[in-house]
Amino acid sequence: MTREGVPISRIFKNGDFGYRTITVERPERDAKGQPVLGSKGKGKGKPVADANLRDTENVPLSEDVEAYFQREVLPHATDAWIDHEKTKVGYAIPFNRHFYVFKPPRKLEDIDKDLKGVTGRILQMIGGLSQ
Repeated sequence: MTREGVPISRIFKNGDFGYRTITVERPERDAKGQPVLGSKGKGKGKPVADANLRDTENVPLSEDVEAYFQREVLPHATDAWIDHEKTKVGYAIPFNRHFYVFKPPRKLEDIDKDLKGVTGRILQMIGGLSQ
């Protein structure tokens, strides 16, 4: 249903508001530009993440994380990877995206006419003060 062309209500799925925040890591590099590899524990032989290059991305729940990563991250950072242990799920309702309806501004001529009327009333009130 609509009122004056504007929807009265909308129905969404819970998943429409959900997203996964993924942490995108990039390797720390040595003076020669080579990735630094870990030497201990679980990270032995794997690239060490550079905290200064760390970034996050919000991926909609309706989208596959790996497909998003391939499309949106890897073309810009070919050495990046996802730290899946840091992935979090969240929900947000972006009111402007879902509920805002654009109303075009009034015509400039109408605005000018209103401003002239208001200016005239202000001048009359100022004139009344000096009497």
